[in-house]
Amino acid sequence: MIHLDGAGLTYAGPPPVTALQPCDLIVRRGEFVTVVGPSGAGKSTLLNIIGLLDTPTQGIFRLDGLDTGALEDGERTALRGHRIGFVFQSFHLLPHRTAWENVALALIYRSTSRKERITRAKEALAQVGLEHRSDALPSTLSGGERQRVAIARALVGRPSLLLCDEPTGNLDSATARSILELLDELHAGGMTLMVITHDPSVAERGERTITICDGKLTEGTAE
Repeated sequence: MIHLDGAGLTYAGPPPVTALQPCDLIVRRGEFVTVVGPSGAGKSTLLNIIGLLDTPTQGIFRLDGLDTGALEDGERTALRGHRIGFVFQSFHLLPHRTAWENVALALIYRSTSRKERITRAKEALAQVGLEHRSDALPSTLSGGERQRVAIARALVGRPSLLLCDEPTGNLDSATARSILELLDELHAGGMTLMVITHDPSVAERGERTITICDGKLTEGTAE
């Protein structure tokens, strides 16, 4: 599914700053990969490239065999919207919208009717165990429930790839475990996951761990 071939990213200066050294990476469909490394090492840059938010300045990134560097901006946006879901450390929920409305907003730019958006939003909330809280405002939800709403929002577009940036970073340990169990369930159902984390216990959940240090990518955890 994911194929980086000498892909790297350098921001123009002066002076130029290399955020990700040219690297090779293959992630197959259905894998659960975790990414670790110190702050500023290039983890978010890697995630942004794979999530089609940034474009490599060298090398090639293929998603499902498609050379993403050859796409126009509109094509990249459409591909991202249909194939990739994002979950972040901060929940990014609109405070005056209900849970289902926050989830349904992810479909607003698709050619779906309001009825279908509501139906799919409530199905996504049921998928994460929150169907009973679909009419709740974010201020009435716990941190774990808000993260589940954020995950439902990522899933409502029915992506094949879920990218998570510190998804348990703002949660207590018990709540974090419940979110990790949900990610395990999604993986067991065939979802491809890539999770950035500073937490060794989260990194251990993956089938493989990638370490980034000073913009260099290596397989396995750093000693």
